[in-house]
Amino acid sequence: MVPLTIGLGLVVAVLQTAWHRTGKEEYLRMTKFWGKLFLINFIMGVATGIVQEFQFGMAWSEYSRFVGDVFGAPLAMEALLAFFVESTFLGLWIFGWDRLPRRIHLAAIWIASLASIFSAYFILVANSWMQHPVGTEMVNGRAVMTDAWAVFTNNTALVTFPHTIFGAFAVAGGFLLGISWYHLYKRRQSGIDTVDADGRVVVGESATLGRNRDKTDYTVWIKSLRIGAVVAMVAFAGVALSGHAQAQLMIQQQPMKMAAAEAACHDGTGFSLLSIGDLRSGGATTCDDVVGVFEIPGLLSFLAHDNFTTEVKGVNTLLPEYQEKYGTHLPDNPIYGERAGTEINYLPVMEVTYWGFRLMITLGGLSAVAAAVALWLTRKGTVPHSKWISRLALFGMLAPFGANSAGWIFTEMGRQPFVVAPNPSFEGIDQVFMFTAAAVSPGVSAGEMLFSLIVLTLIYAVLLVVEVVLLTRYVRGGTGSAMPELHDHPDDGQTDTDVLSFAY
Repeated sequence: MVPLTIGLGLVVAVLQTAWHRTGKEEYLRMTKFWGKLFLINFIMGVATGIVQEFQFGMAWSEYSRFVGDVFGAPLAMEALLAFFVESTFLGLWIFGWDRLPRRIHLAAIWIASLASIFSAYFILVANSWMQHPVGTEMVNGRAVMTDAWAVFTNNTALVTFPHTIFGAFAVAGGFLLGISWYHLYKRRQSGIDTVDADGRVVVGESATLGRNRDKTDYTVWIKSLRIGAVVAMVAFAGVALSGHAQAQLMIQQQPMKMAAAEAACHDGTGFSLLSIGDLRSGGATTCDDVVGVFEIPGLLSFLAHDNFTTEVKGVNTLLPEYQEKYGTHLPDNPIYGERAGTEINYLPVMEVTYWGFRLMITLGGLSAVAAAVALWLTRKGTVPHSKWISRLALFGMLAPFGANSAGWIFTEMGRQPFVVAPNPSFEGIDQVFMFTAAAVSPGVSAGEMLFSLIVLTLIYAVLLVVEVVLLTRYVRGGTGSAMPELHDHPDDGQTDTDVLSFAY
């Protein structure tokens, strides 16, 4: 939900700016239609975000205590931007149609969308501190902030932020492309639009559906499709470039994560396209059962060091280094409960990191290729009259969502066994880090955790169903679902039972 909110919000702001500057009706329709879908997603995102606070308190109380002094500042800034600035100006935008001066109303959506981007930065500052703690010192077993500027300008956050934002735009681009393709196909299917002997579109109108299927409606969808395709391709380029910077930083800060992502048991230079063997094997000492089948020589060195010859350390080299720095067994401390004294496995679950890394790249790449293909297939003004291609375009909207999810799973799972990873440039016994085994709430039983997990999963499932139903309803309604005046009979587009009738 969050990537779509961030990406789609700025797209809506740009579309309203185009309407403000040109006065063309298609931009007004685009603004209101995509804006209504944006509002659905925003509202559901706020509802689901509240649940995370319960998780912090119940499941991760020791973690919350450890990071609380550091997280207070960035999370406070996020709350001020997300719940005050963003929500206030979004409210002005929702209720300000035909009430506020047009420039003020336009400024409201820009401020709301930019505030969501800035709030994302502060969330990423907190997450990046977990990946690479800076500006803090250990005081009585707790991390205490000593340099707020260092925390807010953490180099991990500075490369993670553009990567995340470009990922959000990839989601928004795919969203526009898939839904626009659906509506152009429906126009072809119903015979409103046809093609001539050269395959070029002949735009028509529907006498029964009124302005909701007129020639301006065609312009709405073809422009939305092309905007979405361009946004998706530019976003993928941004993701690739920022991802390269992230990989280079990862080699320095979390070398085991990169080694696990490559299933690289030994030092080397090649990037693995496919490895076979038991990626779960090896435990804390080896991963020799994993064998690379297809490998691009030198590519891993290029990703890490911008050359093709410098070797990247593998798992078998890194494990002894981790054990020497951070110990071979969990400390004999009551905070670890029954896990105290057990052997530490510094190797993340490679089947998650290895395939998660590749799934992220593959789905992102497929989204960009699909966007390019869509531009080519619609070069004559409309989409092919093919049911299967239309379905593929709709399901293709899930690819950038999947890429974002796979990337985050890789980021968090690859950090294990740390919930706060150590900073390699810090030395000494006072280094700031925290094992995940020490982060859980000691007073919560396994049964209570299981019950809460089931309940929260059900809540999310219900909210997911609600969102999908609402999105489906308003997508099928076309621009008329956001502008009922486009229907010959306004009641057909918006009735008293419309749960979003307050919008516009």
